Amino acid sequence: MCSHYQTLKDAELLLKKFGTRNKPAGAKYDMWPRYQGVFVRRPVEHDAGDEAVPEREAVAGRWGLISAMTKADGLDKAGKLSTFNARSETMAKSFTFGNAWRRAQHCIIPADAIFEPDWRSGAAVPTRFTRSDGAPLGIAGLWDRWRDSAGQLQESYTMLTINADDDPLFRDYHQSGKEKRMVVILPEGAYGDWLIAQADATRDFLVPFPAEKLVATPMK
Repeated sequence: MCSHYQTLKDAELLLKKFGTRNKPAGAKYDMWPRYQGVFVRRPVEHDAGDEAVPEREAVAGRWGLISAMTKADGLDKAGKLSTFNARSETMAKSFTFGNAWRRAQHCIIPADAIFEPDWRSGAAVPTRFTRSDGAPLGIAGLWDRWRDSAGQLQESYTMLTINADDDPLFRDYHQSGKEKRMVVILPEGAYGDWLIAQADATRDFLVPFPAEKLVATPMK
C-alpha cells in the first residue's frame, strides 16, 4: 500500500491536467498519512443547477478517510486507523469506506510521484514511481466529510488499491510472502468518467496502469 507520495507544486499544472480553477492553500508537498493534501472532485453543489459551479474543484483534506457516519464519540478511534488506502475488494462493505462508495464520492489525487519499498535486497529501499512521459499521476480515490467535535465539516480522502501479485512492475515490491498491492492510477482520458461514475460502475476503473508507462527510481 502507498503511505508516501508527493503532490503537485505547480498550480498551473493542476489546472491544465486536472481541470480545476484553484489550488488550495495549506497542503504539503511530501505527503504522509493524516497530512493535509489536495484532491479533485465534482463540487458537492454541482447538481443544484447553478451555472457558476465549476465541473471540478480542488479541495484540501486529510489523507486518511473518516466516514460521515462516524459519531462524535468515535472520532478519536477513527482518527487513529490506517485509512489512507482502501482495498477495492472490501470497500463496499467497510464501515469507513462504505458511505463514500455507495454515494459514488469519487476523487482524483494528483501526484508527482508515489513511493513503495523494494525488499529484494533484504532491506527496504524507498523507490520513487513516476510516469515515463513526465506527466503527473492521477490516483483514483474516495472522499468523505465528517463533523469534528466543534460541529465543523472536515474533508478527507483515501487512495484505492488493487492486487498486484501479477503486475509486471509492482509484484517486485513490498515484503516477500505478503500480498502485493498497488494504487489505481487512472489514464488521463478516464478522469472525467471516473468523477461522474455511479457506484455500480466503480470497479470498471480499478485496473493496473501499464507498467511500461512508469519509471521506478531507487532513492538509495
